[in-house]
Amino acid sequence: MRLSLCNEVIREAEFARQCAMAAEMGYAGLELAPFTLGEDAWRMPASRRAEIRRAAKDAGLAISGLHWLLVAPAGLSITTDDKAAWAHTVEVMRALVGMCGELGGSYLVHGSPAQRRIAGQGDRKAAAQRAEAAWAAIADDAAAARVAYCIEPLAPQEADFLNTLDEAAAIIGRIGKPALRTMIDTSATAQVEKEPVAGVVRRWMPTGLVAHVQLNDRNRRGPGEGDDRFAPVIRALKDTGYDGWLAMEPFVYRPDGPSCAARAIGYVRGLLEALE
Repeated sequence: MRLSLCNEVIREAEFARQCAMAAEMGYAGLELAPFTLGEDAWRMPASRRAEIRRAAKDAGLAISGLHWLLVAPAGLSITTDDKAAWAHTVEVMRALVGMCGELGGSYLVHGSPAQRRIAGQGDRKAAAQRAEAAWAAIADDAAAARVAYCIEPLAPQEADFLNTLDEAAAIIGRIGKPALRTMIDTSATAQVEKEPVAGVVRRWMPTGLVAHVQLNDRNRRGPGEGDDRFAPVIRALKDTGYDGWLAMEPFVYRPDGPSCAARAIGYVRGLLEALE
């Protein structure tokens, strides 16, 4: 298991400095939120992509993947009944799949709760079907780019559509494309699933549907900054043979982003070392 930092935690820094900071803290990768790279990151020129690859390589980092996919540009939605807006959203998703592959990433995490809301869309069932159609539309692109496109279950206070791993698995099963997967966000999992996170890991990892893990406390801070205990989660990941990325994704930065990032990796590396 390799450790990655979600780059929005230190987004105030210029990108090359983000890479250097993450490497200095001991991270092996950065998980990129496209909006941190500009409003039109989804269509950035080849020259800019080359700069990003070079900055990461110079720091000894990998770009592990992408997340927070649809924050920018404004107006994106996979559930909207506006055909033009829906088609543009799929265009952005497809472009981000290609960008992830070009940057060397292995996964995309489709959370983006504001851009998948079904409330206010009229027919809720039809809105959910439009979301499913959007994921189906880019599944072959993900396969061609050799990346996993992960549908992320989120807690109800964040998203009013697709909250559990069971719901994600049902959509994946209906679409039937191997590049379409799901993932475990420990904060959302702790809030939504009926069993402890470690039990969820032990139940779902053997299915082959889980392609990625993000670590955060249910209080929306980093691992080790709340009451959630991660030792059983890390042990469950090890016991089930997970060998992918563990990405630190806090949403609340106290006292600041760099301090939060440093504390998270220190805590998780200590747990990993205890299992060696």
